[in-house]
Amino acid sequence: MAARRTRRTTTTVTVESGRGVFMISVAAELAEMHPQTLRMYEQRGLIAPKRSPKGTRLYSQEDVDRLRRIQEMTTELGLNLAGVERVLALEEELAGAERQLQELEEELESARRTLRGDLVPVRRTSTAIIRASDAR
Repeated sequence: MAARRTRRTTTTVTVESGRGVFMISVAAELAEMHPQTLRMYEQRGLIAPKRSPKGTRLYSQEDVDRLRRIQEMTTELGLNLAGVERVLALEEELAGAERQLQELEEELESARRTLRGDLVPVRRTSTAIIRASDAR
């Protein structure tokens, strides 16, 4: 009897990092946590998975990364969940402040470009400042 060869194909799928694609059991395995821990974190507001039309929790890669980060803070840094909540809140505040700073810097640069177009070149003399066009 001849050995039967089967062909295997590999499919690569690229998904946005924020799109919910993992069910709770898969997300828990990826984050190396018990599914009940994920439910508790959701209850506390530490994680907010998407929901399917039927209400199934769907975790994204960003969610899994956040779960790993929470686990790192609790196990390696020794923070309790209240500490984790505070750290995450401060990080969100910082991110908001950074976005606001970026917007203000863009506004400032726009104002500078506008002002450069409105400036009149001047030439300094020993007694007064006069417009360069008047000095000719």
